Amino acid sequence: MARRIRVLADSVANQIAAGEAVERPASVVKELAENAIDAKASRVEIAIERGGKRLIRVSDDGIGMGREDALLCFDRHATSKIEEATDLSGVRTFGFRGEAIPSIASVSRLLLETHDGEGDAGTRVRVSGGQINDVSDHPRRRGTTFEVRNLFFNAPVRARFLKSVSAEARAVSEAVTALALAHPSVAILLTSDDRTLLDLAPAVEVAARVSQIWGADHASTLLAADGQDGDGRVRGLIQRPDAARPGVRRSHLFVNGRPFRSPDVVRAVERGYRTTLPHGVRPWIFLYLDLPGPQVDVNVHPAKAEVRFRDPNKVEALVEAAVRAVLETEASSATFDSGPPATNVVRDRPTSPGGFSANRAAGGGARPGTGRKDDEAAAAQMALFMSGAPGAGDKGAAAPDGVATAPAASAESTVGRPRLWQVLDTYVLVETRDGILIVDQHSAHERILFQRFMDAFDAGGQESQRLLFPLTLRLTAPEVSMVEDLKGLLAKAGFEVEGFGGDTVIVHAVPNPHRYFDAERAFREMVHELTHGSDLVRAAHNQHERIAMTFACKSAIKAGQKLSEAEMQELFDQLFATELPHHDVHGRPTIVRLSNSELERKFGRA
Repeated sequence: MARRIRVLADSVANQIAAGEAVERPASVVKELAENAIDAKASRVEIAIERGGKRLIRVSDDGIGMGREDALLCFDRHATSKIEEATDLSGVRTFGFRGEAIPSIASVSRLLLETHDGEGDAGTRVRVSGGQINDVSDHPRRRGTTFEVRNLFFNAPVRARFLKSVSAEARAVSEAVTALALAHPSVAILLTSDDRTLLDLAPAVEVAARVSQIWGADHASTLLAADGQDGDGRVRGLIQRPDAARPGVRRSHLFVNGRPFRSPDVVRAVERGYRTTLPHGVRPWIFLYLDLPGPQVDVNVHPAKAEVRFRDPNKVEALVEAAVRAVLETEASSATFDSGPPATNVVRDRPTSPGGFSANRAAGGGARPGTGRKDDEAAAAQMALFMSGAPGAGDKGAAAPDGVATAPAASAESTVGRPRLWQVLDTYVLVETRDGILIVDQHSAHERILFQRFMDAFDAGGQESQRLLFPLTLRLTAPEVSMVEDLKGLLAKAGFEVEGFGGDTVIVHAVPNPHRYFDAERAFREMVHELTHGSDLVRAAHNQHERIAMTFACKSAIKAGQKLSEAEMQELFDQLFATELPHHDVHGRPTIVRLSNSELERKFGRA
């Protein structure tokens, strides 16, 4: 029988490998720019023509290569990054496979110019379709330039799969942006057909890099996140909930300095944001994971865009907790300020990609696996508002620090109560040292009731009061069915309901969240929303959270309800005893901050 198995020629094998490592011009730019950063470049210049289809040029001021290395780099699996299999554990360089350059050379006309600084001249190598055509001396400064022309000239089927010039240029820009965020200390210039797309000077902090790319207005909406669990750490920037918008999300993830994609990690971020964002809103996130080498596998695919974690649940819990911890802080509340906020700088350790300068959250890092704040964390969380121990007869949370207070109730008391004003029978104003807090009474009460229900659910249910005259309510058939299905959970919410046949139910007991509570109206509206759905219902994580959200929304005091000073004080105190006091269950702000600096700008005093 004739032999059917044969060894492929190197040129064919290289083109097959190119199909994995070199998908489009952006892949070429990514691989060459990563090599430049691995070569300790302080500046990388990238130029493309016609989206990279005609030309890609990547120049750097890195360590360069000598003649022997310049030739050897075109051999498959030739690399300076690792020597043996054990080096794959904890590899910190972008490249390590030794496949990118021979793969690129096999499907293009490539020119390499490099010099390692030794001797008078560097090396120039010309390659076409994987074949070295010419090697010569070339004068240049230390560093390396790769020039790739006519990508896929010998693979027309691959070339036909490329998108439009603008689409390919956009993909190149996105790849370069990810590298710029991974290494903010490296200067990067990207031009497309002689038009500058990115011109980034070295940046000290990641927030400064974000500002360079997208502008100071966007950077000013970011909050610094920092969480640690054992030897794993996550740091980065997440967007303030009130600044997040629907549409395209800026989502950049890095592990040990390497950009990667992970829907699971993004979902962990979304869980951290739960009940602080409206449905469909996508906040910007820039998160940097720092894990021990054995805990992460980067050798998953030649494109190196995917990684595997040894304990993905632990990583996702760390990310979720870090995001949640930031959103518990005063820094996450909405603001009127038009300019960038005052910032605190969080400096990196030497192995990290750069500092994180942003609207820094108080209270330190995340506490993975925790729920409600303990007393010490709560005190740190409320640092803006605490002014001392409550006076005689005070109930609830202590008076917030920085809040202007009325005179003390007695000579022995060292603390007064916050000065509160109700405006338009809807908003409660509180004066602080730094400006004014404006509290939406309905949104604030929503958060309070939601927290109360969730705590009560964990404890077995919240209290209710039996009605002297039960409510007999007619509902639609779907609503009656829904009430029957959720009878047990509704009972935990304080509603004791039984069917009365047909389209009628009888409510024997109801909760009593406040003296203005309209039980029949709240129950009808809650049942309608649970039955027919809404953005609020779709945003809930599970069934009891869905009931808690709708109960809080329909039961909270309304806009236009006049409150006494004592009621305003109780609302204010109870709000700051919740986990997420700055956001209601719809993802709207409960509090808007108006700073002294913004007031001074508006009145021309700044």
